[in-house]
Amino acid sequence: MKTQFEADKNVLTVKRTFNADLNAVWRAWTEAELLDQWWAPSPWQSKTKSMDFKESGQRLYAMVGPEGEEHWGLTTYKSIQAQVEFSGEDAFCDSEGNVNDAFPVAEFHNHFVAQSTGTSVTIITKYASEEHLKQVIEMGMKEGLNMAFDSLEIVLTSISTD
Repeated sequence: MKTQFEADKNVLTVKRTFNADLNAVWRAWTEAELLDQWWAPSPWQSKTKSMDFKESGQRLYAMVGPEGEEHWGLTTYKSIQAQVEFSGEDAFCDSEGNVNDAFPVAEFHNHFVAQSTGTSVTIITKYASEEHLKQVIEMGMKEGLNMAFDSLEIVLTSISTD
């Protein structure tokens, strides 16, 4: 299945339907050991340093490149409704979670819906300005997210839904 992207000023909407049930998709998005299996575009890998998936909790992680280079990110969860949606902020940071103000901060809202053909995920991401959205798109965000979602499809085949 293909990922759909729609940009409107400073808001990016991403939609994709995964061939798995809601429980498996929710787990893949909310458990560190599963996120690390798909969150980075190949050949990069995701490495979670810490994760506390709860309202006001955070995930500190790195995207680790093939030469060992690391780019750190900090996700702060604002609201969570189990197996329906969660929202928060994503920021670039250092390995200790100190936010790098030179890069845009994204406010995201992820919504999950069970369907007869799988589970649809809609991500609505808002940036402070249209220029910030253009900056992350130029950094390869669309291509990277599409590759990560392709990896997620593979990971979902191995997740137990018990």
